[in-house]
Amino acid sequence: MNSCGTPVGNQAPIARTEGEKKGMPAVKPEATFVDTLPRELQEQNPTRLASYAVEALNLEARSAGMSNRVQVALAPTQPPPARFRAEVTKDGVVLTWDWQEPSSKIPDLSYQCRIYRTFLETGTEAKLADVDCSLGRYEDGTIEWQKNYQYRVEVVTSVKLPSQETPCATKPEGNNGSTNCISVSFIEGDDSPPQRVFTKDIYPPAVPTGLQAVFSGPGQPPFVDLLWTPDTDADLAGYNVYRREEGGTFAKINSDVVKTPAYRDGNVASGKTYSYAVTAVDERGNESARSEEATETVPQEP
Repeated sequence: MNSCGTPVGNQAPIARTEGEKKGMPAVKPEATFVDTLPRELQEQNPTRLASYAVEALNLEARSAGMSNRVQVALAPTQPPPARFRAEVTKDGVVLTWDWQEPSSKIPDLSYQCRIYRTFLETGTEAKLADVDCSLGRYEDGTIEWQKNYQYRVEVVTSVKLPSQETPCATKPEGNNGSTNCISVSFIEGDDSPPQRVFTKDIYPPAVPTGLQAVFSGPGQPPFVDLLWTPDTDADLAGYNVYRREEGGTFAKINSDVVKTPAYRDGNVASGKTYSYAVTAVDERGNESARSEEATETVPQEP
């Protein structure tokens, strides 16, 4: 771009700071200008580019030349999805929304929902994913428990644009002999209202399975060995073991949480039948329901 037509706006020069006037090192100046595009321009040229450059003028209106050129796609942005919601579940935070695709289909335009998460303890924001808006759902399984998070979603418009600068090694399909590549520009729309959640863990681990009870055998001090399938929950702290005699109720028999999927009950008596069940406990004390029972009888001493 060597010249422009009618300028879209003017920006006054940035005044020198008091420090600069006193000979202190200058701070690199920055200026901002907002060009509000007419909606009609976007709708009529959704796959075109607007090119911008800055021309600096002195007091005599003499130009210092054009700056580098930047280009912006003219595709109109979309409003955020409606009814954006966040809910804490056992497997993470589930985000849901309502989405209605624009009624008028424009070739070379497509839409995705971009999801952001802010960790409120530090203010750190991260882009989680770009997903198909029509799914209306995204599950964030990367949370930490007992933390404060904030989520927002926006619609990103993807625009396929012919690149005027990047040559292709091979001719793209349907490019009518041109050797220019196709580039994609992504335009973010407005943010949804933010949704805050506190990831309080009230969800117990999975119920243990595969419980077996085996008596020690003749010639040994009487005991019952219990074995079960290990739980795979990431925040598992251990297990509790429950026992009842015939006609009785279950009572916990371990004093400390059992760290491995095995337990030896040495407090048994000859001729009695015992039923056992185990539960899983997580790091925050949430306890699962009891497993299926396993029963074993201690034989009478000869």
